[in-house]
Amino acid sequence: MSTEKGPDHSRRKERSRQAILAATRALVAEEAYEKVTIEAIATRAGVGKQTIYRRWPSKSAIVFAAVLALSEDADGQSITLPDTGDLQADLKLVMRATAEEFADPAFDRLIRALNTEISNDAALAVEYREKLARPLEEAKKARLRSAQKAGQLDANADLDLVLDVLYAPLFQRWLHRSGPLTAAYADSLVDVTLKAFAP
Repeated sequence: MSTEKGPDHSRRKERSRQAILAATRALVAEEAYEKVTIEAIATRAGVGKQTIYRRWPSKSAIVFAAVLALSEDADGQSITLPDTGDLQADLKLVMRATAEEFADPAFDRLIRALNTEISNDAALAVEYREKLARPLEEAKKARLRSAQKAGQLDANADLDLVLDVLYAPLFQRWLHRSGPLTAAYADSLVDVTLKAFAP
């Protein structure tokens, strides 16, 4: 009997987790981050506060988990970059999607909230780096290495620098709200980067 209840309990826990993360994303998108409380998240998710506190110690930890969940596919696996053999097309697809994501008001508020927490919480910054930033960077580098092997990118290029040239201008424009995050802008970043690191 206990073995039959195990899977149901696990499914309930996962449903609660997903409800909490979805509620967090929705509330941060709707309200000023400072006004979002654990109580409000619990109410929106339809769970008790203790259900949240058993899994996450703080609001910042929940926000990070809500962002981290966005980087997983339906099977819970980390995302990978497309590799069609055409580096320019693949990067433009990824950069357009990135620009569109950062231009989305709901995502914008969620990421700004996370960046605020990271700037004030060294432990969270380390967790962000280990669980999200580094795996994403490795996925990007794997695609760039494939391009190097195919002769589409300078074989001696510093891949950290390639990613800086590709992504940093978009992030700075988003951070300072200094210009629109359009598909054309995303394409221009890809073109400049590939020209700079051509084989």
